[in-house]
Amino acid sequence: MNKKHHSILFWGFLLLSFYSCHSGSSETNSAIADSTVLKSGENLFARHCSACHNLRQDGIGPALGDAGNRLTALWTNRFIHNPKNIIASGDRHSNELLAKYKVMMPSFENLPDSVINDIVAYLQAQKKSNKKGGARKDQALNNPVPQQIPLSELKINLRLITQFPATTNDNNLPLARITKMGLSPGSNDLFILDLRGKLYRLKHNKTPILYMDLGNLRSRFIQEPGLATGFGSFAFHPGFNTNGLIYTTHSEVAGSAKADFRLPDSLKSTLQWVLTEWKIDDVHAANFSGRGRELLRIDMEEGSHHGVQEIIFNPQSKKGDKDYGLLYIGIGDGGSAEDGFSFLLDHKKTVLGTLLRIDPLGTNSANGKYSIPADNPFFRDSSRDLCKEIYAYGFRNPHRITWTKSGLMLVCNIGQGNIESIDMVKPGNDFGWPAREGNFSLDTHGDLNNVYALPSNDSMYHFTYPIAEYDHDEGKAICGGYEYQGSDIPALRGKFLFGDIPSGRLFCFDIKDIKTGKRAPVSEWKILMNGEPETLKQLCGRDRVDLRFGRDSNGEMYILTKADGKLYKLINRD
Repeated sequence: MNKKHHSILFWGFLLLSFYSCHSGSSETNSAIADSTVLKSGENLFARHCSACHNLRQDGIGPALGDAGNRLTALWTNRFIHNPKNIIASGDRHSNELLAKYKVMMPSFENLPDSVINDIVAYLQAQKKSNKKGGARKDQALNNPVPQQIPLSELKINLRLITQFPATTNDNNLPLARITKMGLSPGSNDLFILDLRGKLYRLKHNKTPILYMDLGNLRSRFIQEPGLATGFGSFAFHPGFNTNGLIYTTHSEVAGSAKADFRLPDSLKSTLQWVLTEWKIDDVHAANFSGRGRELLRIDMEEGSHHGVQEIIFNPQSKKGDKDYGLLYIGIGDGGSAEDGFSFLLDHKKTVLGTLLRIDPLGTNSANGKYSIPADNPFFRDSSRDLCKEIYAYGFRNPHRITWTKSGLMLVCNIGQGNIESIDMVKPGNDFGWPAREGNFSLDTHGDLNNVYALPSNDSMYHFTYPIAEYDHDEGKAICGGYEYQGSDIPALRGKFLFGDIPSGRLFCFDIKDIKTGKRAPVSEWKILMNGEPETLKQLCGRDRVDLRFGRDSNGEMYILTKADGKLYKLINRD
């Protein structure tokens, strides 16, 4: 990886260190920076840090608006050079942060000091009060889900399938940003996406072959500031074998073209997300060749994360069904709530934090490039400026979408500071973000990392609540999974498998326990490698796993670990 394109994981822990109390040191970066340095620092912060941090709210890492003079240049440089040594030395603050955020930064011996110095100067120039308005902090729930997730008796064997090519230039983690596995209709081939712009084809569980390089096909393609920017998702049209259509999402430089869904003029867009339809020249060819047609473009606000990480066709639908050929698009909130722009969310006049449903082959949309299905829940609503593409809304980050064998639609929604959830979606549902996180209330004008009990008049808001959830005592970011529909592992029949992205912990619940208004009991399951107990952290040799799931045409399940770029299959025995 080029030195200027650092892993977001680096910032995900480096900037946590701003909470270290080093203000008493003579090494504090206290020099007044000129405007050029501050502008550089602002741009670098947006590019490399904003996916994990902002100035107002805690996120994956703490808010940095009140960092002030708490950081010294000397301590920072030492920490970047070898964080493991700093932590091992007993440094109290770095160990407290590791315990809280559960992520250790890798070493970056070759990182230029100029990059860090400009960011430090920018942050030190921010003067933000620690005071936050809204609900009283003493009313917040310290442990919203006090019940610990129990360990089940499930122990499932793993088999290593393949290692994906490293897409970083200097072996910094993650080696390959593999995040999604999908299928083409009627094929047993596996397709695996790398956020850095690659789509691989895997035939008969053998060596992956590069099928499509989106970075070469779109000149304004970017895969920064990380955390799911880049090649977001892909989906083959159910009629692919005859029409040769595949759909992709990717991020581009802000202002690359006029957006179909724009921000208010007062807000700055950091990047754009683009949905493209590709017409393949030969559906049987080993490698992609074809031409693209842009369907829609979305401006994302300054936070720039929580983009368009999921597009999918309902695999349960058949020709003649109302859902056949309709594309579902999961759109995150772009970090809007964390940046103080809650007014952009949880209503039907914005696509941020929503699930869209469109017919990519139609033309009745405002831009004439797709259709809005007549049975969408708000299609006949005459309200001004309403986005009739919306199927459901009130999400923070609808990370994965799937359907159970019985036809239930499930969305795994990555939370903010407390709750990771799985939502059962029906047309028109409102899941409440940022007024709600999971089964709890938030103060949209206060600290979004505090959750509260639901108000006594909650029913008047008509929010829909998750069918399963866990809190941040158990993990930090939910990894969407699937109902096991295979035949090789009888013990998994009837179970929905999912997990936690950073820690790699593996969870499940019984499909029969899905009930509206109830939370399905969640349990943890373990893996074996060569018959011996293992964890994904041990297999990766890393503290952050970056877990993802996949499912093949036979309903068998796979695990992807982004940290080391490996694909595993769940098997009955070795």
